[in-house]
Amino acid sequence: QTTPGAARHATRRAGAGSASCAAEGGKDAALSADAASRRDAVQRTAAAAAAATVAGGVPQPSEARSTRGPKAWEKIELGTEELIYDMVFDDADPKHGWIVGSRGTFYETFDAGKKWSPRSFAGLDPEEEITYRFQSATLKNGEGWVIGKPPILLHTTDAGRSFERIPLSSKLPGEPLLITSLGQGKAEMTTSSGAVYKTDNAGRNWKAQVKETIDATLNRVSSSGVQGASYFTGNVVSVTRDSTGAYLAVSSRGNFYLTWQPGEEYWAPHNRGTSRRIQNMGFVKDSADKGLWMTLNGGILQSTSAGTDISTDPQPFESASINTGGYGLLDVAWRSDDEVWAVGGSNTLFLSKNGGKTWEYNGSAAQRETVGNLYRVRFFGPDKGFAFGSEGLLMRYVGLSTDA
Repeated sequence: QTTPGAARHATRRAGAGSASCAAEGGKDAALSADAASRRDAVQRTAAAAAAATVAGGVPQPSEARSTRGPKAWEKIELGTEELIYDMVFDDADPKHGWIVGSRGTFYETFDAGKKWSPRSFAGLDPEEEITYRFQSATLKNGEGWVIGKPPILLHTTDAGRSFERIPLSSKLPGEPLLITSLGQGKAEMTTSSGAVYKTDNAGRNWKAQVKETIDATLNRVSSSGVQGASYFTGNVVSVTRDSTGAYLAVSSRGNFYLTWQPGEEYWAPHNRGTSRRIQNMGFVKDSADKGLWMTLNGGILQSTSAGTDISTDPQPFESASINTGGYGLLDVAWRSDDEVWAVGGSNTLFLSKNGGKTWEYNGSAAQRETVGNLYRVRFFGPDKGFAFGSEGLLMRYVGLSTDA
């Protein structure tokens, strides 16, 4: 996340040309279990990192929570207390996946996520590796990418057995926030300033897909009536992409959101339609044509219906019937048309059995020894789901009981 001062001095124009990111001289960084052990030792002896924050904030973990509801999730012990940012599985090998997180966290599985092993990049010294916060990973047919902060980009063509470090241009607006593998040396990357870049040659060159960064757009259309736009600090805290290339982003203050679709020259800002701050947003069933969902401060969850044009303003959001007790909701995921899960502060889980209309609390993660906030919930098919977040907290979906 770019600081306000850095954002104001960042290059405002993404430009229609290419941002050169020549890969000559990039280091091969093969994964090494031995290096992972050395990295873990460094992490144990280093000073404790500052607690991660989320826009809008969430309550701290309670000592114990109600365990009512079917136990649809089981906890997996990773042996780390770092924050988990992302998880990905390979389309070509659904049992092979990665976890990435703060302070150099990198785990790998070969059994669909039942067991995870810590890995490391041999090309990165352990003392250097823990300085990186790996935020996004993508893996498609054996080709993968990992991005992090401070700005770093890693690329593999052999399912992660070796990695090449791709240099990033110093003129890159913002910091890498999300990357999506498109296969055969192609990928799309977005930054915290709203720049969208695409590469067709394994990261050697990147072509801008939008003409300007988000803050430049807002300054140009400040009379559009978007509430809070005049106070925009120049970066976004979350970005999500669907399979068609449509994007949805939330401003750093949570006071409005933006959309962008392939072929458009600029991001389109939208009012949030409420006085409450946005905590997170996403596409219903990960598809823009299925609708949008939005979580707001105070545990409010809203969504739109399928077929609604995401460029419409205002969006016809409707509130769901959910009582979180004030705990913030941070992510939502559909397992099926009817079964939907939401996660949030103090390792809370909520279940809907009617497509998100009504919700009930689920106590799968409410154990005295389970602490942390669940920031993400993801399903990689109906039988493979995970919820994860701070303190190394990882929950695996094991299915609802037949009488649930």
